[in-house]
Amino acid sequence: MTSAGFTAPATCAAIRAKVGNPTETRFADKEGEPILAHQVLLPRRLTGVSRLVRIARLSIEECLQDLPREQWSRLPVLVCMAEPTRPGRLPGLDESLPATLQRELHVTFSADSRVISVGRVGVAVALGHARSMIYDARHPEVLIVFADTLVRGDTLDFYDDEDRLLTPANSNGFMPGEGGGALLVGRPTGNRELVCAGIGFATEYAHIGSDQPLRADGLTQAHQAALAEAGCKIEDVKFRVCDLAGEHYYFKEAALAWGRLWRAHLDDPDVWHPAETMGHAGAALAGVCVAVAHAAFVGGYAPGDGVLLHFSDDAGQRASIVAFPG
Repeated sequence: MTSAGFTAPATCAAIRAKVGNPTETRFADKEGEPILAHQVLLPRRLTGVSRLVRIARLSIEECLQDLPREQWSRLPVLVCMAEPTRPGRLPGLDESLPATLQRELHVTFSADSRVISVGRVGVAVALGHARSMIYDARHPEVLIVFADTLVRGDTLDFYDDEDRLLTPANSNGFMPGEGGGALLVGRPTGNRELVCAGIGFATEYAHIGSDQPLRADGLTQAHQAALAEAGCKIEDVKFRVCDLAGEHYYFKEAALAWGRLWRAHLDDPDVWHPAETMGHAGAALAGVCVAVAHAAFVGGYAPGDGVLLHFSDDAGQRASIVAFPG
């Protein structure tokens, strides 16, 4: 669920067509101009936790529509949300979001459920946990849920003060957004699905807030780890889906990391960045990237059989995922 669509098919179609829906917020930048954002069109009375709960609940109901409701409680649920250091983060979110979500769904999540509060790399972390639960703890399936918003006064003030918002006076910035979704994951069945073949993590010490020269060591290492775990080469990647949202730093990082691995005699694969349609939606952005890659394979419009997804957060955490169609 994003500003571009209330369902996965609608959002993925809008992202494929590059059709966005930014609107004016009630907040102004430091020049006094209204801040534009990709806002989910929900009733104005829904604010704070209730807004994120509504996004997550509707996404879960769409994701699990083919699973009898009495079976929902057996699913471990991994809830991905904003990192604790995010300016303007809702207080007590780790407790209030899962608790309210369970009340609205009238279910009790499995005891193995957990909250993953690491922001933009959260979905990759959740996929790693889900894999352990499926193969070690013997859970048949795991539900990954993600919901986040950057359309909050304190959050926008912080990024505006740091000159990181896209405004008429600043082209080197992102447009804030919000959204959420759910991914039901399990063992591969060969039934037209996205198969996560490798996950890699690393730390970038020359992160966006540092004064160190950027060499993209962290993202390069994350790519290498994901490719090694998947048992494939960089040449097997036919397109990329990532969380690039408009800031020059992250475009430069992505280009440097790719250039350190790619062979010069090959054509660069396509790069898809859903944020140009849905905005920078924090922890929700990576989950939408996974859904976009899945939709491309299921819909038959993927440029090839291998996809590399990668995500970077402001504190330096980097994550890469290599996936193939099942």
